[in-house]
Amino acid sequence: MSQYEDVGVNKRGNIDSIRGYLGADADNLLNHTCMKIKKDLLHLPGPDFLDQTFLDTDRSTPVLRNLQCLFSHGRLAGTGYLSILPVDQGIEHSAAASFAPNPLYFDPENIVKLAIKGGCNAVASTLGVLGAVSRRYAHKIPFIVKINHNELLTYPNKYDQIMFAGVDQAWEMGAAAVGCTIYFGSDESTRQIQEVSQAFKYAHELGMATILWCYLRNSAFKVDGKDYHAAADLTGQANHL
Repeated sequence: MSQYEDVGVNKRGNIDSIRGYLGADADNLLNHTCMKIKKDLLHLPGPDFLDQTFLDTDRSTPVLRNLQCLFSHGRLAGTGYLSILPVDQGIEHSAAASFAPNPLYFDPENIVKLAIKGGCNAVASTLGVLGAVSRRYAHKIPFIVKINHNELLTYPNKYDQIMFAGVDQAWEMGAAAVGCTIYFGSDESTRQIQEVSQAFKYAHELGMATILWCYLRNSAFKVDGKDYHAAADLTGQANHL
């Protein structure tokens, strides 16, 4: 009986902490009930998430194996959840802006070490970062190579994800997956969709899993001082695509 009482105390304390972080929005966020989609229609994370979600798809056995590698690594192994350390600084983000407080992380090896120490399921980064340490670490933690990026040195800045690396390069370094970003709604999104679709098809042929990061980018989504990039209907459509 005392065991369950202790668990109850811990749960109560956790909820109170969460309420403290959420502040005035706590009741709305924690007590919200979605009336549009029933809970039993959702594919929720769990130990059998891969079997429930991907087993009947057209993914090949090597792709399923690499997906299972992602779900079976790190402190969340076997839960159906993924904790991935993503670091694409140096291309999409200024490396100095991110690493100046911690110069050691200019070294690609320390990025991978951080992911391992944090018990992450995988580490996602650029071809340069992961390629620099692939022989030493690709067998110790799953690699996800992001093969397209938004280059931000051009002025004025533009929202255009362009290919920086090839699928073959990711496969040759032993990556479990490749990842890409699409800026849905941008002027270049049609080309990005086509490029990423072709790249992911080839990655599947080589047995790698694929991860798509979806963002909305269009100045027309900002109207009268309001930013609608986070609107549920827009983000939902981007993720559905």
